[in-house]
Amino acid sequence: MSRKAPASDCYDLAFQGSYPITESGDVALEDYARELSLARETETIRDSADPSHVVGVHVCGLGAPLTKALITDVEDFARGLVPPDRGGLGWS
Repeated sequence: MSRKAPASDCYDLAFQGSYPITESGDVALEDYARELSLARETETIRDSADPSHVVGVHVCGLGAPLTKALITDVEDFARGLVPPDRGGLGWS
């Protein structure tokens, strides 16, 4: 999968906020989004101005409807992955 040449069944789940998530949190977020949306592939979207922050998830091959509730759920999970030293719970 490549965000530079997305397939016709790919979408960006854009977050309302930007979250400082570690690499291990990245993997957890991608897995969570994949399972929740039943997507074939997922990739976190990093903030171009600050690559330490995630601003969304790119998903391809959805097996579930793309809804506001789904995007909110994925963003809530991302928010929970923010490390404790940055004000979140972190990923262990």
